Amino acid sequence: LGLSVIFGVVRVVNFAHGQMYMIGAFVAWWVMAATGLPYPVAVVAAVLLGAVLGAVMQRLFLRLTLSQDLVSLMIVTLGFGQALEGAAGLAFGPKPQTLASPFQEMSVHLGPVWFTVQDAILVSATILVFAGLYLALHRSWLGAAVRMVAEDPRLTTLGGLRVSRIYMGIFAFEGAAVAFAAALVAPRTPILTSMGFDQVVMTFVVVVLGGIGNVGGVVLGAILLTALPEALRYLGPMQEQWLGRVVVDPSGLRMLMFGLALVLIMLFRPAGLWPSKTRQRELAGLTVQPAASGKHDG
Repeated sequence: LGLSVIFGVVRVVNFAHGQMYMIGAFVAWWVMAATGLPYPVAVVAAVLLGAVLGAVMQRLFLRLTLSQDLVSLMIVTLGFGQALEGAAGLAFGPKPQTLASPFQEMSVHLGPVWFTVQDAILVSATILVFAGLYLALHRSWLGAAVRMVAEDPRLTTLGGLRVSRIYMGIFAFEGAAVAFAAALVAPRTPILTSMGFDQVVMTFVVVVLGGIGNVGGVVLGAILLTALPEALRYLGPMQEQWLGRVVVDPSGLRMLMFGLALVLIMLFRPAGLWPSKTRQRELAGLTVQPAASGKHDG
């Protein structure tokens, strides 16, 4: 959701998104390992640091953000992400870490279906964050200001709003959202300094598939692209049962399908499946000059 908002409003592809996710997971782990504080406190600490990191990032790139120098912004976010990964390697080391959540050990059984309490918290938190973001964007003065900036930041400045503050809030929200997601997902997977790359690829595919700037479309895109990997989890055991060995690696096939989805969407449906109205107008080229009528004054 954070990448969708920053992409739709600021028009920035934040290539440091994956590394910010990694930092959020490591911070949650460190808070528990170094201080002994409980898991919920570690989640809050990760969210707060993520928001600060996003705000600092925007201040560092303020001039590029306001001037909409998109190429330079993409390059500096890429460099910023590499710097974060290097700093995490120095601070936390190359060894994989595990975030011990008590909810990961609790399971719920509903007939043949079972899931952990951590999974239930993850899904519930996602729904609540989406609902809150939707209401904030469409039912508040702050959301109206954000939509104005997305439409025309220069005109918004003439209206008396400080675009730089809105941009800072958006960057801070992205940092907080990605850290929150990392702290909730980390108990299910090992925490590595290199985990950011796969994360940013999958997130970017979801954002493009759902429609840039459309929060609801991003949620639907995430559901579509989550169901496929879950189905592929059973591909390995099925191959062993039927063929006696694994012929197709499920993880490799998943990344292949993510990559192909991104290429096909950009070629044949660049606005995404559910594009926002702003994105539709941009691609429709509403600023095209009217054709000459062929008549001349004389």
